[in-house]
Amino acid sequence: MTADVGSGTFSLRRATKADLPRILALLIDDQLGAARENPDDLVPYELAFDAIDGDPAHLLVVGELNGDLVATFQLSYLPGLSRKGSWRAQIEAVRVSEVLRGQGVGALMIQWAIDQARDRGCSLVQLTTDKSRVAAHRFYERLGFVASHEGMKLTL
Repeated sequence: MTADVGSGTFSLRRATKADLPRILALLIDDQLGAARENPDDLVPYELAFDAIDGDPAHLLVVGELNGDLVATFQLSYLPGLSRKGSWRAQIEAVRVSEVLRGQGVGALMIQWAIDQARDRGCSLVQLTTDKSRVAAHRFYERLGFVASHEGMKLTL
């Protein structure tokens, strides 16, 4: 997918292991990620990348603007018995470089993910967003997402 954005051409592609430092920088450039990520040790990220990249049910995506990596997200496909045995798509770890926020890049990424989910036969696209991310909630609601469930997590 490519699209013109105010300052150039934006495109999405499958991430490579060489992208990890920049992906990590995007994860850290975030109020929550800054406290939970560690840029000094790439080994756990490399292991996670290998697991994601080696599984056809998962796709790690990066967005580039004029060749510079400026965005990322993960798209996973989950089978289920509910909804007549349908598949669902899960969007995770959506990040857009701060200088590009509000320019439509996030909407392009999410729409691309929705299209991929449709093409794969999913009946539902879901995501979670931290309760503190009020602007993100408004963003996803503008794209048609509904806060229909209460998510719960248990840190191990």
